[in-house]
Parts: sequence; structure tokens; C-alpha cells
Amino acid sequence: MDPEIRYARNGDIAIAYAVIGAGDADLVYLAPNSNLEILWENPLYAEFLRRLSSFSRLIVVDRRGTGLSDRFSPDHLPPLEDLVDDLAAVLDAAGSERPVLLGFSDAGAHCAMFAATRPERVSGLILYATAARGTQAPDYPWQWTEADWQDWLDAVRLRYGTPAFAAETVAMFCPSCVGDERIAHWVNRMWRVSSSPSAMVAEERLFRDTDIRGLLPAIAAPTLILHRTEDTAEPVGQARYLAGQIQGAELVELPGADHWPWAGDQVPLLAEIERFVREVRTVDGAVFDRVLATVLFTDIVDSTAQAAAIGDSRWRAIREQHDRLVRSQIGRFRGREVKTMGDGFLATFEGPARAVRCAMAIARGVGTLGIEVRAGLHTGEVALDGDDVAGIAVAIGARVGALAGPGEVLVSSTVKELVVGSGLAFQDRGERELKGVPDAWHLYAVVDDR
Repeated sequence: MDPEIRYARNGDIAIAYAVIGAGDADLVYLAPNSNLEILWENPLYAEFLRRLSSFSRLIVVDRRGTGLSDRFSPDHLPPLEDLVDDLAAVLDAAGSERPVLLGFSDAGAHCAMFAATRPERVSGLILYATAARGTQAPDYPWQWTEADWQDWLDAVRLRYGTPAFAAETVAMFCPSCVGDERIAHWVNRMWRVSSSPSAMVAEERLFRDTDIRGLLPAIAAPTLILHRTEDTAEPVGQARYLAGQIQGAELVELPGADHWPWAGDQVPLLAEIERFVREVRTVDGAVFDRVLATVLFTDIVDSTAQAAAIGDSRWRAIREQHDRLVRSQIGRFRGREVKTMGDGFLATFEGPARAVRCAMAIARGVGTLGIEVRAGLHTGEVALDGDDVAGIAVAIGARVGALAGPGEVLVSSTVKELVVGSGLAFQDRGERELKGVPDAWHLYAVVDDR
């Protein structure tokens, strides 16, 4: 197999991909590390891709930062929403309207966010050996601890690209291949040509800090979760968690200990993927009335008192300038104005980092008008009602905004967890009760580091 390698462009970023096969259904495969030039040198990997392309039009992608795609600086990592934009660019370039997404390991988080924010572009979602969170927590015990992560990052930093490191990773991720020198040699070469040591450490830190639990209930696409029961790199409890959080998701537990999908017994894994792809191909396109979105509420501080102090005519002129500024920033950051409410705005965004930056730009910009705004943001599932939005996520966003101080941008923990890699900084504001909303919510103020 020697497919033509092509490039899609997301702005200045070039993303490498290849199209293999000519099946009736499109299947997009993303892995954490990839290099389209040498995947085929591993006969097990080549067979895995050949089988996938036997029942689909397979689109294989080198994710940003790896393989033949543009690399990123370890100091400037892409948040998930940028990777979602990359994938959309690939689909556009490949002429793929509604593919099935197959995400492996932490690339599953990438696919999950795409499915949640752009349901109209996905016919199905397959998550293989995927975790919802990168680090162990009291309510998420299956993941690596901070000590585990430190040991792993030290190993990557000091021994990445060496035969010894390759042998260790084979034992961890591919126990059925232990002792196979050809595979160990290929793995070592694959690591080296996929990413540099410092970039690999940065990418692993990004995965360590990622938490997509807040977006899982918003996934509406048919979802298949696959996991090998003896996988020690990502224990099967993580798959069971995903299945419990994604409405209607199907969980299939497979025998084996290999984390890498091309290793071990491929037959049952491929059979489940083929079955699912064929099933969703026959389903009519759904009409989606709910989607993952970041809601932004803004409100002018003490507007009534200011209007009384300066008079209606002057206040009307300030309000008009405020409205123009807010609408300009919403458009700049690719948001959608939902409506105005009194002296504030409600807008939605596909990307939480863009939403936060929009709020910061608004808070800074209105200072030139002699006024201040408070802003609140939350990411969650919203119900689409014509041009309006509704649901608990909207209510949470409104409550968060009401708690913000003058000039402050306040976000929920869900927003903070989904903007890992964006460079945004936050100050902990502790847990707060939100009126009419169950449970306590951890809130954070955005640090303006102009």
C-alpha cells in the first residue's frame, strides 16, 4: 500500500492525510502518533488499515504535531477545539460529508469533541481504548496517578528514540509483540519520525491534563466503545465509564491485552468496526436538536445607576457603542449571537477557548467607553429551539455570569478543563452554589495576561 499523501489547510496549518479504498461509507481514523510515510512498513499495521479500507473509504490522518503534519511548539500547544478545526479541514478537503470517526486512545477525545460540537457532520463515533480524563481522580480511579505520569514523562524525556525505550513501550502497549525485534525496530523508528522528544513530552502533558467528561452527555451520534479487557495502559473501567456517560452508547469488551489496535488478534476488533460502519450507513440523517456549546453571558455593571447619572441620551449612545463592540468581538471569535437581554448578551461558541478570549476582549474593550461588564461562561449540552437555546447549560452560564465581579470573566470548571493547551490562565474562585442548579460548581476567574 502506497497511498497518495495529501494536505488540508486550517489557516496556516497543514494537516497530512491519505484516502484508501472506495467503500460506500467514509471512515476517519485518528491515532495519537502517526506518520503516513512509514505506517505501511509494519505488516500488522498495514493489514489493519487494509482491512479497514476493504469496507470503507478510509481517511487516515496525521494529527497536528505528528508525522507529516505541521508541528507545534512545545510552548504553544493546540487546545482540542483547534484539533477539531483541523479535522473539519480534512473532511472538507477529502469531500467527506458525514463520516464515521474512529479515535484511538487520546485521539478519541479529539473525535468526541468533534461529534459533540458538530453532530451534523458525523454519522457515527467509535472510541477505542479511550479515556475521558488523563489523570486519576477520586471519582475516576482507572487512570494513571501523578507519580505514574512523572515516571513516564521522565522516560520520554531521557530515553525517547532509543532501542531500550522502544522495548519498554512494546511491553507496555503491545505485549503480544514482546520479543519481535522487527516490531521493536519499527516502533523505535515510528517514535522518532512522528515527533521530537520535547514535542512528545508536551503532547503527553496535554493528554495528562485533558478532561472531556463534561462533554460526553452532549454526544448524540451513534457511538460504539471498544476496549480490550486486559489492557493495562488504559484499563477497561474507562470504557465502561464512557458507556455510562454517552447516551445510547454500545460497549463491546474484547479479549486481549494489547493497547495498540493493530496488535494481537485484530479479527474481533475489525469485525465490530465493520458491523457498526455498515449499520450507521443505513440510518437516515438525523435532525439534531441538541449540541455541545459554550454559552457566554455578558452584562453591563450598574447600568441603571449610570444611566441615571449621565442621562438617557448619553447612555443610549454608550449602549449603542457597547452593542457594536460586543457584536464585533462575537463575530471575530466565530460565535453566534443568540439574543440581547437588558444590558447584556447571550452568545454561543463551538470552541470554549475562543469564547473565553471573546469575553476577555469585550471586558477590555468596553473600558474605553467608561463602563465595565461581567461575563460568565459554561460548556455543556444546549437544546436548539429555532434561533434560541435552552437547557441546564444555559442556566449554569447565566448563574456563573451573575457571580462575576466588575470587569471579571468567570468560568465553570468544565470550561477550564476543555481549554487545556490554550495558554489561558485561571485563578481558583472555589466552589459555589448556583441558584436553581443541582450540586456545587467549581468556578475560576480568567487571568488577563495582556
